[in-house]
Amino acid sequence: MLLSVFIISELYFMKINLKTTPFPFKVDKFPFFYGWVILAAGTIGVLMSVPGQTMGVSVFTDYLIDALRIERTSLSLAYLIGTVISGFMITRAGKYYDKYGARVMAMIAGFMLGLMAIGLSKVDWMVNAVSGALQNVNREIIAVVFLIIGFWGIRFFGQGILTMVSRNMVMKWFEKHRGLANALMGVFVSFGFSYSPRLLNDIIEIDGWRSAWGIIGAFVGVVFVAFALIFFRDNARDCGLKPDGSLGMKKSKLFSKPAATEKEFTLKQALKKYSFWVFNISIALNALFVTAFTFHIVSIFDIAGYSRETAIAIFLPASFIAVAFNFVGGWISDYIKLKYLLLINMTGIIVASFAITQLKSSDSAYYLLIVGQGVMSGLFSVLNTVTWPRFFGVKHLGAISGYSMSWTVIASALGPYLFSLSLKYSGTYTIGVAVIVSIAAVLFVMAFKANNVEAG
Repeated sequence: MLLSVFIISELYFMKINLKTTPFPFKVDKFPFFYGWVILAAGTIGVLMSVPGQTMGVSVFTDYLIDALRIERTSLSLAYLIGTVISGFMITRAGKYYDKYGARVMAMIAGFMLGLMAIGLSKVDWMVNAVSGALQNVNREIIAVVFLIIGFWGIRFFGQGILTMVSRNMVMKWFEKHRGLANALMGVFVSFGFSYSPRLLNDIIEIDGWRSAWGIIGAFVGVVFVAFALIFFRDNARDCGLKPDGSLGMKKSKLFSKPAATEKEFTLKQALKKYSFWVFNISIALNALFVTAFTFHIVSIFDIAGYSRETAIAIFLPASFIAVAFNFVGGWISDYIKLKYLLLINMTGIIVASFAITQLKSSDSAYYLLIVGQGVMSGLFSVLNTVTWPRFFGVKHLGAISGYSMSWTVIASALGPYLFSLSLKYSGTYTIGVAVIVSIAAVLFVMAFKANNVEAG
């Protein structure tokens, strides 16, 4: 299906190049810098990826278990396999993004994400139909296969392509003020992601989980696709504009702007750079820890003697800290070397991990966990978005960020499994936490030499 979509798009867009065609209007005629519209459009694009994000899927998990009559472990396995497969495919999607631009890829991703969400709304019907025809095949195996396909689809087109395309588009429209643009986008994305589970649950309560997924799929697949066609533009130069518009970089008495690369690196060249691997593995470690902690949060707090309500309550104060660090980190990233933010980020992971091991013995560990979680979550999106265009340019940004996204997606799938193994074989999460702390400590030391590849 994916291959056919890209082949059809290649044949069609050879005639109509939506990467450069000023349809339906010329943005250089706007009375203000169109980059601000791009910032809003990119933010909406990231928010539309919610059906493919973990918090968007988690609302539906119990309904899927009941409707399909399967074990929770089977659902988790399907989610793991689907996510890992999507992770391996994102690098290729990033190369298509470099070729066709943000508008085409956002439209394809939105349409396919909507289609996959609608498909998941009918997954129990499809499983019943196939299991009825193949009575010799275990019904749970059939259910897992369908779930793998569905989870692959929403993760690949939602968490993967749509998120990558929307963020990269904004980064291309800003150069000297990429950090500021990312900071503003991060505020709305953070609050949007935090509120989305409640909104999805409200939709479910109106007319059930099937209708909810169908409504979401139709909205993303039709309304958002039309929105992307009208407002998305790949970069400023193709539209006759310059990145940042008329915005200037104000001199700071405290900071001097770090040197940015003037060379356009290919993915192959980027992979040879020390700084790429330090930042790439650090970003992946963030995803691993966050998904592992979120997936097992009730169990983690239960072992420490806390209630489910206390465990879930941690997200609200942590989100405020995350928004603050995202905004300040994004703004200040325009003026300092990114390795300093990486050092703080690794410190946040170490603090949060240490706090998990101390929850049972110290009340202060609860607050340390909030701080650590907030700091690392806030700086994660800054590092994940700003690093690649600053270090390696924008010409091959899709391929480079797509490769990094592959690591991030796969790590997000492995995190919960790592913690599950730790609990199974030791009765606690200490071993899993120790693995994360060890990696974070090594990356902390390595970060001191992780400079811009041309800045020295």
